[in-house]
Amino acid sequence: MKGSRPLVRSKRARRLSLSAACLAFFLAIVEPANASSNMQQVFITIPSDQVSAPELPAVDPLDPNPGVPSLLELDSIKVVDASVMARISIAARQVESARQADGAKEVARQIIAQKYRWSERQFTCLDNLWTKESKWNYKARNKSSGAHGIAQALPATKMEIVGTDWRTNPVTQITWGLKYIEERYEYPCRAWSKSKRSNWY
Repeated sequence: MKGSRPLVRSKRARRLSLSAACLAFFLAIVEPANASSNMQQVFITIPSDQVSAPELPAVDPLDPNPGVPSLLELDSIKVVDASVMARISIAARQVESARQADGAKEVARQIIAQKYRWSERQFTCLDNLWTKESKWNYKARNKSSGAHGIAQALPATKMEIVGTDWRTNPVTQITWGLKYIEERYEYPCRAWSKSKRSNWY
């Protein structure tokens, strides 16, 4: 009996080994087949209109100075500069025109139309007021009070809130005078009424 135990164990071990080998063989054959039959195929479609990488500006290999603006770029800069220069030229002509009474009145009309939208009656009152004060002369100066310019600002340095060129620029004076009237009287006709009553406004 004692001698048969190792033999039994040996047979049992061989059977277990054989069973394990069969099981492994079975799994090796069946599992991949089973897995591949159950696997779903997944297709990924990449749309043709997908966003592409941003295009880099083309570099001309023959351009000896790629950092220097081209003639076309310089032309666009010239257009911008021309636009700025045109505005400066218009402003300079406006100032020059306003050095005469009729030109100053026209500038005042333009500012009123663009910014204040006062009626023609209001402009008539303004004309009466500033004709009385300075005859629309940007150099006008009251010797006794020191009031200066078309609107007769007192003190004259008040006009610096619009521009430091108030001594020589009639447009600065007109702009300040209209602002002053709006803030203090709301309309030129009220300022004119005050001036007629008290000889100042």
